[in-house]
Amino acid sequence: MTQLRISEVATLMRVSDDTVRRWVEQGRLTATRGAGSRQVIDGAEVAAFVRERRDQEQDAAPFPSSARNRLEGIVTEVKRDGLVAVVEIQAGPFRLVSLMTREAADELELEPGSLATAVVKSTTVVVEKSRPGDEE
Repeated sequence: MTQLRISEVATLMRVSDDTVRRWVEQGRLTATRGAGSRQVIDGAEVAAFVRERRDQEQDAAPFPSSARNRLEGIVTEVKRDGLVAVVEIQAGPFRLVSLMTREAADELELEPGSLATAVVKSTTVVVEKSRPGDEE
């Protein structure tokens, strides 16, 4: 069973450690004492919590979409050349690059510093285990 430290949960959910501690205090997550007396949260419980939050966010979306992978970020670079534009977005620790028509980039008024959401729909997703042998 995977046990995650509060700091790991915070990193995964892109919130502060204090936010995770508040969730524990509010009873939204359950922390126990792990090795070294550190507070840990069961990985399966974190996964269920993430699903619940995700479902609430999808219900609040301004319009329905079949794409489930939405990464909000900031445009860091836009290269326009002829009919195409290459747009780079930094969404948390993730760098996404999109090739689109120049017309689309112009209509969206994409420039470095613009806030944007990368919506990803793919038929191939490669999954790697983050920390081999870390499960207890």
